[in-house]
Amino acid sequence: MTALNDLVRPDRYPRSSRYAPAWLVGLDMGPHPLWLLEDLAQDLELRPGMRVLDLGSGKGATSVFLAREYGVDVVAADWWIPAEDAAAVFAQAGVTDRVEAIQTEAHVLPFEPESFDAIVSIDAFEYFGTSDSYLPYLAGFLRPGGQLGIATPAMTREVRELGAIPTHIKRVVGWEAIAWHTAEWWRFQWDVTELVDVSSARLQEGAWRDWLLWTRACAEEQPDGLAAHQPVIDMLTEDGGEFLSFALVTARKK
Repeated sequence: MTALNDLVRPDRYPRSSRYAPAWLVGLDMGPHPLWLLEDLAQDLELRPGMRVLDLGSGKGATSVFLAREYGVDVVAADWWIPAEDAAAVFAQAGVTDRVEAIQTEAHVLPFEPESFDAIVSIDAFEYFGTSDSYLPYLAGFLRPGGQLGIATPAMTREVRELGAIPTHIKRVVGWEAIAWHTAEWWRFQWDVTELVDVSSARLQEGAWRDWLLWTRACAEEQPDGLAAHQPVIDMLTEDGGEFLSFALVTARKK
C-alpha cells in the first residue's frame, strides 16, 4: 500500500476517484484540487452548457474535471502556467472542445462584462481575492444570478484574533497565513458588498487530513519530494486540525 493509493476515496469523493492519482500528482500545485472542487460543487448548481471561468486553474486538473463531470464550457485562466502548457494537458485529456486556456493575471482579466455563468477558484483566491475591492471587480464578469465559488486555505480562528501566526504554521508559510481567513470572514467580506447573496460559507470537514494525504503522496512520488514536502507534513501533523483548514464559499450575483 502506497501513499498514492490513499488518494482513491470513492466513499468520500466518488467523482475524483475516477482520475488517476499519478496524473493528479504530476499536475501538483497545491492540496488535492479535485477533492476541493468536488466538495465545493455540492454548493453550486453547475449545468451542461454553462460558461465557467476557472480562475487560477494551475496546470489544468480542475478545468478537465469541470468539463468532464459537469458538461460546462471552461475558460482556464492562470498567471503562472503558459497557455500552451495547459492546452497540452487539455488535449491529452480530450477536452479541447470544452476548455480554452489563457494566461492572464487576476486583476486584468480580458473578458467582456457579464460573460460567465459561474466563476470557480480552487486554492488560488488567497493570493488575490482578499482585497476589499476584488469581489466588486470580479462580480462584473458574472451574469445576473451567476455563481461564484472558492476553496481557499483557511484558519479556524482569525490571525488577528490569535494575535500572531501560530509558530508551527509561520515556520513553514510565513506571512502567507495572514490571508488564510475563516469561512465567516469570507461570508462577511462578500455580504457587505451587497453585490452577492452568500449561499454557503463553511470549513471543509477533515481538510487538514486531506491536505496531509495529498502531501504524503507528493512526497513519495515526486523527485526530491520528501525534502520539499516534509515541512508541510510536519506542520499539518503538529496542527492536527486545531488551526488549519480550507474554506468553501459560494454566492450568487444579485
